[in-house]
Amino acid sequence: MGLAAKSLALGLLALWGATARAGVVDAADYDAFWLWGGVQAQPVLRQARTLYVLQGQVSAPRGAPGQPARLHAQGIAMPRLRTGQVWLVYRAHSLRWSEDSYATLLAQLRRWQRAGNPLLGVQIDFDARTRYLDEYVAFLRDFRQRLPIEYRLSITGLLDWSSNAEPATINQLRDVVDEVVVQTYQGRRTIPDYERYLPRVARLQLPFRIGLAQYGQWQAPAYLERSPWFRGYVVFLQNP
Repeated sequence: MGLAAKSLALGLLALWGATARAGVVDAADYDAFWLWGGVQAQPVLRQARTLYVLQGQVSAPRGAPGQPARLHAQGIAMPRLRTGQVWLVYRAHSLRWSEDSYATLLAQLRRWQRAGNPLLGVQIDFDARTRYLDEYVAFLRDFRQRLPIEYRLSITGLLDWSSNAEPATINQLRDVVDEVVVQTYQGRRTIPDYERYLPRVARLQLPFRIGLAQYGQWQAPAYLERSPWFRGYVVFLQNP
């Protein structure tokens, strides 16, 4: 191979490597993060402007079919934060909550507030299938009425909502929630064909963010940031 050919090959390899690195989610490029229990503290938390902190999981009791779901405390211990914004996150496996679950959640909000944390509101993390979105909207309307007016309400959303749900149903959320964070990953891995959903996500008519998995794949399309409803990104932190 001649010198020119070698130079060209090396240049192409360098370009390929840069492109590959650019497609990997580097948490250092962002300032909003999900923080789950068991995830080691990372230096990027020092630059966080928004934190979504897991505080509980709502699930039906084992061996008691038909009983309302109960809230089980999970996640990190309550820190004392002075800057940024904090959302308390509750992972829901059911929409049929016990009254005790609501009471526990509201008590946790008050404790975080009394500790001086900059608490913005609550995020419900529920994988609502598209055909059950109407039921989810009804649950969220009821939850919004229970939530003190000073707190905002955020939810996570699935990519296929934008393709499979009726626009009128999604638009109902605009009157109930303050934002939806659309997840581009499942479990801890990026959904392989996430790109095909993004054009419709960009046409959402309510405030939205895009959820990314740390170490996952992501290439930001230019049209996404042109949406007047786009509010940025949230990175789900993971252990290396």
